[in-house]
Amino acid sequence: METDNMEKIETPSAAEEKSKGMAEKDIKKTARLQLVGKIFVQIGLYLFLTVMAVIVLFPFYWMLISSLKSVEEYNALRPTLWPEQFVWSNYSMIFDPTKTGGLDLGRMFLNTVYVGIVSTILSLIVTVLSAFALSRLEFRGKNALFAALLATMMIPGELFTVTNYITVVNWLNWGNTFAALIVPFLVSVFYIYLLRQNFLQIPNELYLAAKVDGTSDLKYLWRVMIPLAAPSLVSITILKMMGAWNSYIWPKLVTDDSTYQLITVGLRELGTRLSSNASSPNFPAQMAAVVLVTVPLLIVFIFFRKYIMRGVSRSGTKG
Repeated sequence: METDNMEKIETPSAAEEKSKGMAEKDIKKTARLQLVGKIFVQIGLYLFLTVMAVIVLFPFYWMLISSLKSVEEYNALRPTLWPEQFVWSNYSMIFDPTKTGGLDLGRMFLNTVYVGIVSTILSLIVTVLSAFALSRLEFRGKNALFAALLATMMIPGELFTVTNYITVVNWLNWGNTFAALIVPFLVSVFYIYLLRQNFLQIPNELYLAAKVDGTSDLKYLWRVMIPLAAPSLVSITILKMMGAWNSYIWPKLVTDDSTYQLITVGLRELGTRLSSNASSPNFPAQMAAVVLVTVPLLIVFIFFRKYIMRGVSRSGTKG
């Protein structure tokens, strides 16, 4: 009787152990299936990213290898994915005015660097002072002024082209001058908004404490706010420099003298002059010029992309 009772007592525990073992097997099986599914998802994700990277990078690769081909190889019916013979003279040719129809691309390159640096520095000064005034100083009509500035962002920039041209060229007589390339675009509402939002994230108690200590507004701006907003300032600097480097329509309108023209205008003129001076267009030479103009921007973006993302993410939406 005691033995039967023991068997009856042990039977439920054995069933529990059996069910527990089956549950553990199910958990392990589910974990394996989840691991396999996660691996396939990762493989699919990386395959997709690889395909998209090839699609994005292939035009740059084609531009680079085309700049090293001869005209005959470039115009061949069967395209080659690697130059049969490297023609390095394409790069030296574009800087020789005697071979580019009198076009001095070297001077245009220096003009672009000069305009980009000067316009970026002046634009930073205007942006920092405006953002500081709109975020820290108290004056009548501040919010209305900021709202009016934001409203101008809704207007396409192309609508200002005619009025800017009349003002700069007809009234101020700034045609064929560096002032016409720099002054009209010193103020950017987007950059002011971006930096203002960043300044608003800095505690106002720091400003009040600085004022109690007798610190001037400019000293507080230089010592406190600018260092704290450094990522956004770096982003603005890079974006402004890239915008000045890539501008084409406005420089084409206000300059017709190669002494003041930028490299983007020179690239367009280069294609026209090389085509008119040869039986067939010299596309490899044009590609070499495009490579020299594109590489600096790629280098800047590769090394400073994290600052661009950090500056934009830090701007927030406060205020």
